[in-house]
Amino acid sequence: MSRDFINNDVDPSQTDDEFEENEMSAEAAAFHQPFPVYPKKLAVSGLYKATNKRLPLPIKSKFSEQSSDEFENEIGFFPGKKLPLRRTKEELRLDVDGHYPQMQASGMIRINVFTTVHWIARLKSTGNSNTWKGNVWFKDGPANAMRHTRVLIKVKRSWYSNQRQLIATFSGGGAPTRVRHFKFNSAHFHPAEFEYDRVSDVPAADATTAINTCDHPNRPATIACENLSLETVYRRAGFNVSKSGNDSPIPIDDAGGNATWSDAEMHDAMQAYWSRFSNKAQWSMWVMFARLHDSGTGLGGIMFDDIGPNHRQGTAIFTDSFIAQAPVGEANPAAWVERMRFWTAAHEMGHGFNLAHSWQKSLGTPWLPTLADEPEARSFMNYPFNVSGGENSFFSDFENRFSDSELLFMRHAPTKFVQMGNADWFEDHGFEQAIQGQPSPFRLELRTNKASTVFEFLEMVNLELKLTNISGQTRLLEAATLKEYQNMAIIIKRDGMPARQWLPYASYVRDSQKAAIDHGQSIYDSLLLSAGKNGWDIAEPGGYTVQAMMTINDEVVVSNSLKLRVATPKTHGEEICAQDLFAKEVGQVLTYGGSQFLESANNALEEVIVRLPESNAARHAQIALALPKLRNFKSLNITADAPDLFTALEKKQASIHSVSTDSSVNKVLDKLLVKEGDAAAETLGHICYKKHMDTFSQYLAQQESASSAEKIQQACQKTLMARDVPEWVFANDAHRSGSPLKKGSKKKAEKA
Repeated sequence: MSRDFINNDVDPSQTDDEFEENEMSAEAAAFHQPFPVYPKKLAVSGLYKATNKRLPLPIKSKFSEQSSDEFENEIGFFPGKKLPLRRTKEELRLDVDGHYPQMQASGMIRINVFTTVHWIARLKSTGNSNTWKGNVWFKDGPANAMRHTRVLIKVKRSWYSNQRQLIATFSGGGAPTRVRHFKFNSAHFHPAEFEYDRVSDVPAADATTAINTCDHPNRPATIACENLSLETVYRRAGFNVSKSGNDSPIPIDDAGGNATWSDAEMHDAMQAYWSRFSNKAQWSMWVMFARLHDSGTGLGGIMFDDIGPNHRQGTAIFTDSFIAQAPVGEANPAAWVERMRFWTAAHEMGHGFNLAHSWQKSLGTPWLPTLADEPEARSFMNYPFNVSGGENSFFSDFENRFSDSELLFMRHAPTKFVQMGNADWFEDHGFEQAIQGQPSPFRLELRTNKASTVFEFLEMVNLELKLTNISGQTRLLEAATLKEYQNMAIIIKRDGMPARQWLPYASYVRDSQKAAIDHGQSIYDSLLLSAGKNGWDIAEPGGYTVQAMMTINDEVVVSNSLKLRVATPKTHGEEICAQDLFAKEVGQVLTYGGSQFLESANNALEEVIVRLPESNAARHAQIALALPKLRNFKSLNITADAPDLFTALEKKQASIHSVSTDSSVNKVLDKLLVKEGDAAAETLGHICYKKHMDTFSQYLAQQESASSAEKIQQACQKTLMARDVPEWVFANDAHRSGSPLKKGSKKKAEKA
């Protein structure tokens, strides 16, 4: 039997003020006593649970007793078998005072084991200190769940927690008005339990779980001087934090012979030493203090638990990493190190609650589609050295807290998004780079060099990478740093889909050649992002987010996040071409600059040219078909009945077929790259366009004349300089005027 009051006699023409006046009188009658005015200053925020208390009906209603059917109809349609109402569970979280109030209310209604509704409303005061109202702006559950759009909340304050009560009135959305009675349960929104385990070679003093906030002079003038613990940080964020009471040492022998820790070793240690370890979702987290990760001093902390069936349960802090190395000239090195260890622990534990980095909130599939990045936030989830003014600026304004959007997430997002071991890493909040690195001497930029990052359907995405030395001094780098994909992770996240790592078709072993890069100088490269070993990573229409991380000399460099969009097909011809274009062989042909012999791929590219002659996809296809004809090719042909290569060679069932250059493609490339140079540079990107022009001019130098090659280089320079490419890019071109041309010479290293 339902304990809700459902008022079917509400006049839909009532104004909000009239509605509120009627509902306030209804609530007062429901409590059977007036709300006490004193004491008004008692905090009321926290968790309330529905009592299923039978409320007297202050307004005449045709329902004296409600059935579960009526309750379900009132909050929305829920498919499946109807269960008795006594199996329902309802909670409400009120957030209007206390630490960092967000002026929100949220609730959970569990109808049965299969159906749960979650809602959030933004509140404002009605003028009465015990009453708030607001619109419901977030719902999570069945599509037609909880049709109400407004909520009115009134509380009864008391010094005694068991006497605190709340009445919530839900209305709007064409649903009957519903009144629900709640009793106070906790001043916090969720429980949380922490366990701190320390590796045996880590001194107890280095496993920092609390600091004196005034030990370091660089702090906000308004900050309270106190002994602040990690537990207090998270209590103020809204969690009822407890300790497991089972903190224990971890033998250093578990790290293996190198005495440093890999992710797998940490995961094994978590299973062995965490007293609460279980492959299930629970409000519990394990924090491990170790000296160093396998990757070296450049990793200060990590949320390493992204394997197995339950993620985000374990974090690690590396006490001897860069966070233990105060900057040169630091006047308070001990306080600096203590604060950095504390900040790192709070930061990595925040990842355990599924918080994204401040500048990465919009990545992946955020819990709110409109979630904005906060690159300047003074939050535990931002890097101090990332903000304008650097670390000193960060800590001068940092109040040892999370941002409001982070508090909103932790307090009010559906439990499955926040609870440890529940929603997987990379899901329901966004792509996370869990590694926390020291201030990097390099900046990695991803770009497309297009006027717009919207790509036509079937258009290839050429990603450009720019690595800049920002260290203030000359640095030595491998000349092929941006081609060393084994030291780079490129993540592609399509909106609403899991993240994927782009993988190259091939790995290369290169001779080590160092290059000196001065401060402010950059190195460049490009790659075809659309396809790789995983298949076609960017093909379907929709939004994509791309971000890269690379390791340079044990230092982690994280790029900007680049947002792309693939437009929907405009013609039936595009849909037909897509069936053959998005094949593995086509991706390989486009990546390697064409092929004379992969017939199925070439046929797919020719179809694009015929059906979509004015499209950017056709430009890519024509170039891929033309470039191979500038080179001499050889192919080894084996008869179909030969069992293997060696048998074919022995029985002369194999032959070598040679294909020479074809000058007929000169006109094709001249039209595509010279006469339509700006359009080609727009879709190919500047680096790829220049590379193709260099290839074309090199061919002309070998097959025709130096003057022909020079004309191509002049056209290339004219096109790119019109697109604001600096002149120094062309300084070392082999076939420019004034540069001696040697027939058959190799192309010099590309600068940009």
